[in-house]
Amino acid sequence: MSTRIPGWRSLLFVPADKPRLIEGAHKRGADALILDLEDAVPLADKPLARETLLASVTQLRAQGLEVIVRVNAEPEQLYQDLLACRRAEVSTLMLPKVESPQSLAAFETQRATVAQEADFTPALIALIESPAALLRASEIAAAPQVAALALGSEDFALSLGVAPSAACLSLPCQWLALAAAGHGKRAYGLAHSLADFSDLQALAAAAGQARATGLHGALCIHPSQVAVINRAFAPCDAELDWARQVVSAWDAAAGGVARLGESMIDRPVIERARHLLKQGARS
Repeated sequence: MSTRIPGWRSLLFVPADKPRLIEGAHKRGADALILDLEDAVPLADKPLARETLLASVTQLRAQGLEVIVRVNAEPEQLYQDLLACRRAEVSTLMLPKVESPQSLAAFETQRATVAQEADFTPALIALIESPAALLRASEIAAAPQVAALALGSEDFALSLGVAPSAACLSLPCQWLALAAAGHGKRAYGLAHSLADFSDLQALAAAAGQARATGLHGALCIHPSQVAVINRAFAPCDAELDWARQVVSAWDAAAGGVARLGESMIDRPVIERARHLLKQGARS
């Protein structure tokens, strides 16, 4: 079972029942698209969204796009979602309302039933949407099928009875980053309301803080958010210049400890510089 996903920064939601939006999704610049079978699709429209999922995934892949599908958490809906995802050979799923390892065990039971007819071992992005889930984030991240954790900021704030803001979401973002990193997994989130897509300056500030916290990217619900997120989670020119100088100084010193200006360069510093250069090459 693969639990690796690419170095995605921006993950853009697109309703799985909206062909017009799916058709134009390749123009948005997102690193990955989340075809949403859950909140974005009314209950009455879910069967049609599943029926058209194979065609939608095929179309997006032909356009060179990475595709994730957000499934439903309710057992009967989840089972039908998994059948559709297996037919479409979806390799990454976003699972909402993951509260504990028991949530993953219930998912695994459904997946195993679906996989009896054909191999189906998708990687999971587990949505953390409540304080109870956050308290068990490390256990959730430890599960072999989980490739990443993502903070559902709107639902998390709702569970606290407050509006989504940095005041209530900064600590969950930090906690999520630590829980994921402790198990070598990726983490996505912002201490910011995703529903507010009008204030892109505030979004950029929140994304910059999220990257500094150790998060790898963020979910997007509007195309205008994508470019902001992509920029924020990629190294800037100054960082890349610093990284090149560090690598050059390290190579010139032939290992051990090197010096760049008034700063010492040891193993953690050179590793961070190399990581930045790899990130820059992917951006």
